[in-house]
Amino acid sequence: MTALTASLEPPLHAFSTPRRLVSEALGTALLLAIVIGSGIMGERLAGGNVAIALLGNTLSTGAGLVVLITVFGPLSGAHFNPAVTLVFALRREIGWGLAAAYVLAQTFGGIAGVWAAHTMFAEPIWQVSTKLRNGPAQAFAEFVATFGLIAAILGSIRFRPDATPMIVGLYITAAYWFTASTSFANPAVTIARSLSNTFAGIAPNSAPMFILAQLAGAVAAGILFAWLLRERTTP
Repeated sequence: MTALTASLEPPLHAFSTPRRLVSEALGTALLLAIVIGSGIMGERLAGGNVAIALLGNTLSTGAGLVVLITVFGPLSGAHFNPAVTLVFALRREIGWGLAAAYVLAQTFGGIAGVWAAHTMFAEPIWQVSTKLRNGPAQAFAEFVATFGLIAAILGSIRFRPDATPMIVGLYITAAYWFTASTSFANPAVTIARSLSNTFAGIAPNSAPMFILAQLAGAVAAGILFAWLLRERTTP
């Protein structure tokens, strides 16, 4: 993420900070429009079959991520996720001031994306989710989901940076199904989805537990992979 597409030109420093922030906000907005919109569409077309609705939600999100990371990666690194930004700040690949600005852009962009999805499907724009996602199993699922996401990102930019968009999209597609929480793995996404009382929503009182688990998973993966990917020094 700095850089999700490190091998692509032009380098991130070729773009001004305002352009990078708009990229993060717009990319996160489009991501949430995909997540919420495909959830609404899937639920409407599935005829009560939750598995079919989730499958539609999953495929749209995974495919959308590949496109968004490919397009916005060279602009801002395509974080779209405060947990990812935190890891790269800890790695000193992005300054803390810019990281804070990224997080704000991601959060407000995500909320705008939710409202865009509501507008497209003639839903009330302002909503608050009532979908509870509580319990230690859900929290652990978010820890695992975010740990795996950071592992996928760090491993891919280390060995196959050109494949990072596909790797991240495929990981999220899989994580929708192998985690009990359906892999939010993103604090900005969690906040935004709390404002949608639709298929992909999460109740606001469930969100803090998700966010803490996500940040813990991101930091744990960042620490482990900093060691795991460090080359052995030869005398």
